[in-house]
Amino acid sequence: MKMFTYMLRDESGASAAEYALILAIVGAAIAIAALTLGKAVAGAMNNAAACVSGTSTTYTSVCK
Repeated sequence: MKMFTYMLRDESGASAAEYALILAIVGAAIAIAALTLGKAVAGAMNNAAACVSGTSTTYTSVCK
């Protein structure tokens, strides 16, 4: 029973919860950045592929 009351009074778990919250926020920011960067890279690759294949409708503005 003493161990149970000691666990209830122990406050060291608060810092672990704070670290978990920070980790979740940083993870979400990395995920959002990866999605945004992925879309930008995909658009650039599609433009490059269109320029190489010659199917670009806006050849002068995209293909330089």
